[in-house]
Amino acid sequence: MPELPEVEVVRHGLEKLVVGHTIERVLVLHPRSVRRHVAGVLDFETQLAGQHIVAARRRGKYLWLPLGSGDAVLGHLGMSGQMLVQSRGAAPERHLRVTFELSEGRDLRFVDQRMFGGLLLARDGAELPLEIAHIARDPIDPEFDQAAFAAALRSRRTGVKRALLDQTLISGVGNIYADEALWAARLHYARPTETLRRPEVVRLLDEVRAVMLRALGEGGTSFDALYVNVNGQSGYFDRSLAAYGREGQPCLRCGTQIRRDAFMNRSSFTCAHCQPRPRRAHW
Repeated sequence: MPELPEVEVVRHGLEKLVVGHTIERVLVLHPRSVRRHVAGVLDFETQLAGQHIVAARRRGKYLWLPLGSGDAVLGHLGMSGQMLVQSRGAAPERHLRVTFELSEGRDLRFVDQRMFGGLLLARDGAELPLEIAHIARDPIDPEFDQAAFAAALRSRRTGVKRALLDQTLISGVGNIYADEALWAARLHYARPTETLRRPEVVRLLDEVRAVMLRALGEGGTSFDALYVNVNGQSGYFDRSLAAYGREGQPCLRCGTQIRRDAFMNRSSFTCAHCQPRPRRAHW
């Protein structure tokens, strides 16, 4: 699933290529992609026709396009969603689900192979859609409250990786970047949050920010063709990963083999030497 760096790369592309355009027509090719728009497909298509796109914003892993009316198009990429900007005459993609025909002969296309993502029209959602008001700010947001996060984290009774994946506590962090930040901070994913000392929380946040900013510089992480930016280009940060996906390979810091553990129907990758398993753990 795309995480903060990947979604931010897409947001930046939308800001450059679709902001300032008018939506002339919307074509929903598969109703599942607008299933969260409770008024239905026809309402989604008709309400958006003639709307002017004024910005491109993000909260965690969610994107939204504020409109001149004060409403917004809210989207989540899910596992395989792509927002592609194409010329009007370009051939349709195999998994094209929704097309926004924009002014000046440009299309914004929502392509989604696995269809876990989706779009909806958020009423009065230009500033912040009500549907995502519960999502916390992310660690690269200038208004992220580090002290409040540290206090909330240490008050939890859970493992530190579970806390990092809780989008109501801190947004945008997913499995890949959690593993990378924990490796860099030398913390095991099952370390109880209540045992973290304040300097450890500060170091962990610093590493979360650092790994995300490095990933942004590489255009995000692509393990297959499902994550691309608005121009259809893949990111290259997977070439720089230190822990995630490196089972059996030597730790880049100490040479110990990276191990993989089952975690919440996913995997966690750690170095047994650099990230020792805590005596008391929250799995």
